[in-house]
Amino acid sequence: MHWGIVFYIMARGVWVFVLVLIGCVSDWRAPDDFVYRSILAGRYEIATWQKINDSKSPIHIYLEGDGYAFNGRGVPTDDPTPRGTFLRNLATSDNALNVVYMARPCQYIMPPTCSQSDWTDGRFSSDIVDSVSSAIKAVANNRPIILIGYSGGAMLSGLVIKNHPEINVAKWITIAGVLNHSDWTEYFGDSPLVSSMNLDELPHLPQVHYVAQDDKTVPIELTKKWTGGKNMIIVPNSTHSKFEQIELDFTY
Repeated sequence: MHWGIVFYIMARGVWVFVLVLIGCVSDWRAPDDFVYRSILAGRYEIATWQKINDSKSPIHIYLEGDGYAFNGRGVPTDDPTPRGTFLRNLATSDNALNVVYMARPCQYIMPPTCSQSDWTDGRFSSDIVDSVSSAIKAVANNRPIILIGYSGGAMLSGLVIKNHPEINVAKWITIAGVLNHSDWTEYFGDSPLVSSMNLDELPHLPQVHYVAQDDKTVPIELTKKWTGGKNMIIVPNSTHSKFEQIELDFTY
């Protein structure tokens, strides 16, 4: 378990101890040089783990995937907090001076403003995009960033770049990324994400897209369609949630 913030509330002369449960994160623990910070962004509160050591260097921001949005039967869950640790481990192994792991809205923190649509059909809504953009701007503080989006976080990061050009994104990196949710849901015969925005074309900036050779969730042929086969790196012996020896290229 990962536990949240402790509050003390005075009620009728009695101090009440309230412990807010943020979410289940298996047994993962961030390294000591990463500090947990929540960011109030629009109508959501976004969980981040930050390692900031230099006020001028670029920041590597890792944006989480869809998490545990659906169970094994395809039924929406009550808590989309990720159960896997792939992206968290990747972020915390990054040796850059400034690194941030950023969760999606309603992951780890479940404010009353969250609804099931926020991690299902509306996971890429304008509210979600604007909230994540606000959190990124709060972290970046006008510094250049390298934005790394995993799975559904790739789609969301692309929408952030498209809809908020004021953010100084020096490079965009996706890992096992969905880049057009209409194509993706149609491919699998799933319900369309009717409350979400989509990417009609990819942003025009330095970018690279890492694809797992054995990805059954985001097949290679879809990524080839979206990218035109450009800026793709196919990682052998890898699946959607397990990449072998992935080394990200941060140059731009």
